[in-house]
Amino acid sequence: MAVSETKTAAPPSGLAEFWFYFSRNRGAVLGLVIFLVILCLAIAAPVVAPHSPTEQNRAVLLLPPAFAAGGQLTYLLGTDPVGRDILSRLIYGARFSLFIGLVVVSLSVVSGVLVGLIAGYFRGRIDTAIMRVMDIVLAFPSLLLALVLVAVLGPGLLNAMIAISLVNLPHFVRLTRASVMTERTKDYVIGSQVAGAGTMRLMFLTILPNCLAPLIVQATLAFSAAILDAAALGFLGMGAQPPTPEWGTMLAEAREFIQRAWWVVTFPGLAILITVLAINLMGDGLRDALDPKLKRS
Repeated sequence: MAVSETKTAAPPSGLAEFWFYFSRNRGAVLGLVIFLVILCLAIAAPVVAPHSPTEQNRAVLLLPPAFAAGGQLTYLLGTDPVGRDILSRLIYGARFSLFIGLVVVSLSVVSGVLVGLIAGYFRGRIDTAIMRVMDIVLAFPSLLLALVLVAVLGPGLLNAMIAISLVNLPHFVRLTRASVMTERTKDYVIGSQVAGAGTMRLMFLTILPNCLAPLIVQATLAFSAAILDAAALGFLGMGAQPPTPEWGTMLAEAREFIQRAWWVVTFPGLAILITVLAINLMGDGLRDALDPKLKRS
């Protein structure tokens, strides 16, 4: 007598499940593609860029783009007031913008998660003191506070990144604290306590991994906000300093030529817009893929 064997399909892996929910959001997929293109251009800047970002050609000052009247194919997006290739500066500028976002988010996440864990786990006076400090930071407009901090520390790219990290810190502290307070009373944490797990193990190995989903989404949004804030500080002369090919600094250098040469302002502005929009679209997709409530719906 033959016995038929029934084969059960294996459950999808975590990565496959994540991609299933992420790919349902077409805007998120488009944002991911655009972000990967920008990332590849930034990594391969020395190979892709047609010119050096600081090379000046006095014979082609404010040259129009190649598709406009008077343009040259050698300079596809035209040149700036001192004869530097705008396309090359945009490509190299992607390096600075992505580097700024990465450093700012890393500093904000590490410090914010640590402080939020302490506040949410221990509660009491420690929690009260930490949250009052965070409330004070949040009471100031973010860009104004960043300007004040850079003014104290001194203009420069490094100080701008530190200032933006401090401005973004309260968001991660509050989010981590709220997640820890929610997870702290659940059965698996109580079971670990009964089993004899120490405080550090409970905080970092038991509770923290279950708080990562909202933190990842917030980190993505903070990444785009950091690029915007860095561009704003560069535009105001408090961020990256010339001749650094940072997008905000490029806008600042081109202010007086808006009416004479529209391209020196338009292309850096579009670079900021497209990059920030792509990252925000990715953040929406991450929220859809990581939020259990949205999955159930």
